[in-house]
Amino acid sequence: MTQLTTPGDDAAVVTPSATPSAESPASPGAKARIDVGEITRLLGGRWWNLRKEARDLALDPRMQKIEGLGHLEHRDRVLEQLKLLTEIGNPHRAFPKHLGGEDEHGASLAVFEELVVSDPSLQIKAGVQWGLFASAILHLGTPEQHDRFLPGALDVSVPGAFAMTERGHGSDVAGVLTTATFDPETDEIVIHTPVEAAQKEYLGNAAAHGEAAVVFAQLIVGGVNHGVHAVYVPIRARGEDGALSLLPGVGSSDDGLKGGLNGIDNGRLWFDHVRVPRTNLLPRYGAISDDGVYSSPIASPGRRFFTMLSTLVQGRVSLTNASTGAARMALAIAVNHANSRHQFTGAGEEEVVLLDYRRHQRRLLPRLARTYALSFLGADLLERFDDVFSGRHDSDEHRQDLETLAAAAKPLASWNALDTVQECREACGGAGYMAENRLTGLHHDFDVYATFEGDNNVLLQLVGKRLLTDHGKEMMKMDVAGTARWVAARAADAALHRTPLRRAAQSIRDSGSKARSAGHLRSADAQRELLEDRVETMVEEITLGLRASRGADDATAFAVFNEHQDQIIAAARAHGELLAWEAFTDALTRVRDNDTRDLLRTVRDLYGLTVIESDLAWFLTNGRMTAQRAKTVTSYVDRLLVRLRPHAQALVDAFAYSPEHLRAPLAGPGEALRHAEAEAYARRQRANGEAPIDEKTLNARLAKRAEATATVE
Repeated sequence: MTQLTTPGDDAAVVTPSATPSAESPASPGAKARIDVGEITRLLGGRWWNLRKEARDLALDPRMQKIEGLGHLEHRDRVLEQLKLLTEIGNPHRAFPKHLGGEDEHGASLAVFEELVVSDPSLQIKAGVQWGLFASAILHLGTPEQHDRFLPGALDVSVPGAFAMTERGHGSDVAGVLTTATFDPETDEIVIHTPVEAAQKEYLGNAAAHGEAAVVFAQLIVGGVNHGVHAVYVPIRARGEDGALSLLPGVGSSDDGLKGGLNGIDNGRLWFDHVRVPRTNLLPRYGAISDDGVYSSPIASPGRRFFTMLSTLVQGRVSLTNASTGAARMALAIAVNHANSRHQFTGAGEEEVVLLDYRRHQRRLLPRLARTYALSFLGADLLERFDDVFSGRHDSDEHRQDLETLAAAAKPLASWNALDTVQECREACGGAGYMAENRLTGLHHDFDVYATFEGDNNVLLQLVGKRLLTDHGKEMMKMDVAGTARWVAARAADAALHRTPLRRAAQSIRDSGSKARSAGHLRSADAQRELLEDRVETMVEEITLGLRASRGADDATAFAVFNEHQDQIIAAARAHGELLAWEAFTDALTRVRDNDTRDLLRTVRDLYGLTVIESDLAWFLTNGRMTAQRAKTVTSYVDRLLVRLRPHAQALVDAFAYSPEHLRAPLAGPGEALRHAEAEAYARRQRANGEAPIDEKTLNARLAKRAEATATVE
């Protein structure tokens, strides 16, 4: 194992204790000194110091998850932790200064994301209270409403729900059926659930703790539906005995035990003509005047809806980085274990450490590289979020870019978390299945992140549509001659990449020299070209396929789009993987230490080449790669694993999780101590002659003796 100090604000420089295979003069070798502290700061981004403070809240036993706690007790514990955060943390950074905040949006999310170290339920509970309920009031309400509603939301004296999702319309928010009808006679808004499918579902704070909700409903004024708007609605009140009870017309049910995140009281809400004052409408993008007239600063109902939702993009941003945090914790646990756990003897009597097995390296190191890439993508996403919400770069174009990036990053990060946590669990054997080692709990809690704030496939479809829109805009700039040239170029591309001529040319360049082929793949320009070309070609092929729907009726247009839906999502995912590669590559330019930069470049290459390897079928069928070069991809990935193996411990130590943060016994010193004890016992037995004779050894001796006797005779 690599020995190093705990990384923090001061750089921790380590020298690997094992010697990797020599690959090239630039490769990190036995004499490389890795600046772990610099990697830590690079991963932590602009707000690393705040992240560290927030992460260290988990060192307080009051803030830690108790594995195996019943869900009702877990809920009460998390509610108390949420209130405790207002005392020992600073959860209000994103809010205005006059309300006790600091107007620091990126810093606020950086702190929030680190709450997963304490308990993912706490992170989501905090997200419901401040990231959704209070933020909706902040971003959709008026200054007067801020003063009226936000104090209770911020100090948790009024726990709140974010009532958007309906039983019949999950990700389709525009199609919700709950109504908010203005009654000019009483100057009130009537909230109503017309059918069971309109019941608000899966809402945090709905089952027990919530006292108010921001309800999203179709706003109807004078018989005209103006689309989805948000209304502040009280749902419970405390009696003289302090007990909460539902207000008249409000219904609620408990979702009960879930697959994970059982510290949150998810439930269902519905409304039977519940009346609230007109002034409870959050009117930033749509208001009702004193004389009952509706108005909006945005004329288009569709644009108005998407602009309103864009103010709530922080949910996807925070889920992206929280998911990557879960993957980092799992990898820290698994790599620590793999560097101390010995299993099976090698070329002698010494047992082999798990991470020296190539299969174990294949299981963990590519996922480590992918988690690094997604860490840098998440850091870029958070920077862009802060740029928009601070007002430095707040425009429609920047908001659309932010929404698209968040919709691309959140699926990749949440899927990576589930895949990485599961593989780490399996890599830790039976011990990984024990609740005390946290891996099963992380998987259960993060399972729902794949559908939080939008199903991952739906989000990638949004990204795909944006790619097609941008491509269409470029096409619109072309004249007739330009369009003809584009079609001709695509035909030439097909001839070049999908005929034996192209494959033969590549085979000639590769023939007789695996090193030449590997050198090509090692080039950042070559990796970028392959990853960019994959996205561009996918988008162009979809564009050509959708041409049949131009001018067609709605049914035909939908059928054509539906036929290409899988391709659209695949292109969006490829786009996200390219963005992660680019974020990693950009981060390399900020590394000052040469050896550290070389190591991270190797990690970046492992990420890029495993992405290519995972989609070799596309590169082969589209003529971008020969079979010989495809084989080189896999063989070079294997070589990178050997080069990175001595640095695996340093790479996870750079995540800066102490044993007290991880709270997983199998990642601690116990395994190494048990192995040392077993080795010492075996040595004593051999030295004292107390070791029993192995049956296999005895049989070999007897056979040899019998052979010698037969020879003499």
